Amino acid sequence: MNYQHHLRAIASPLPAGKVVCVGRNYAEHAKELNNPVPDEPLLFIKPSTALVDMRQPIQLRLDHGPVHYETELAILIGQPLTRGQPDQVTAAIAGVGLGLDLTLRERQSQLKQQGHPWELAKAFDGSCPLSPFVPFEAITDIEDCRLQLEVDGELRQNGSSAEMLTPVVALIAYISQHFTLLPGDVVLTGTPAGVGVLQPGMQLTLRLDQVLELQTSVRV
Repeated sequence: MNYQHHLRAIASPLPAGKVVCVGRNYAEHAKELNNPVPDEPLLFIKPSTALVDMRQPIQLRLDHGPVHYETELAILIGQPLTRGQPDQVTAAIAGVGLGLDLTLRERQSQLKQQGHPWELAKAFDGSCPLSPFVPFEAITDIEDCRLQLEVDGELRQNGSSAEMLTPVVALIAYISQHFTLLPGDVVLTGTPAGVGVLQPGMQLTLRLDQVLELQTSVRV
């Protein structure tokens, strides 16, 4: 399914926008990859061409090395936001869902060693499968909601937004100091520990609190 149609079906007639991501927003994830914890949010961007519907099988391209999964809380922006304050941030949130920040880990390591940007490892076509979004009001507490990933029935990632180094609203406010967020943009808020390699044939189950559960699969 075309992502634009997916977005129209689950939220409102918004254009598919950019994805603003934050790296190392969970201390345990930084630790598992032997990365230092940053002093401020570490931001990078995926283009709209990275977006795909998570309800469809995840299509792997293995010609650039292993693809890692990173499960993240995804925030859909519904109003323009520039240099937003906390109350403006919450008013701008149109929906909440889950995303997978697919990463070419070997390529990312090479780029980091060379001091180069990460886009080749993070921003490739199809690198951001997204779930449907639920209304912001369906989430009891955006600053303490649980996200989980099971792979073939085994729990691999289990974290809460309460564990984020920069909380959700503060993170979006920080992003908006640097990049104007527009309707249809998505913010990925970081991944808890437990990332790993995707393999063809894997069955994935993702959950967000008690409000969202989704199954998908992996193929080449």
